Amino acid sequence: MNKLHVKKDDEVIVISGNSKGTRGKVIATSPEEGKLIVAGVHIVSKHTKARRQGEASQIVKTEGAIYASKVQLYCPKCKKGVRTKVETKTVGDKQVKVRVCVTKDCGHAFD
Repeated sequence: MNKLHVKKDDEVIVISGNSKGTRGKVIATSPEEGKLIVAGVHIVSKHTKARRQGEASQIVKTEGAIYASKVQLYCPKCKKGVRTKVETKTVGDKQVKVRVCVTKDCGHAFD
């Protein structure tokens, strides 16, 4: 199983492709394919066929999947896309993994 560096509901910024520089929220992830769907990024046209009598066929605009390597987590403290590292922090008597911004002098925790 592949691990992704982003999770559902994360704020990300696109770093390559036609939507470069666009910020959006992750709607869904697919770790098996290494892809994710981001709101407002990679809009595709889907042709839907009428299923009932009287219903019209139509072309629907929706978000398409993009590779996770084309996005970075958006750090609100740095105000840019950043790489992250995983640190363990103690909460009570449990060890918890937390994603942390690696930018110098930032250290913003994402989880």
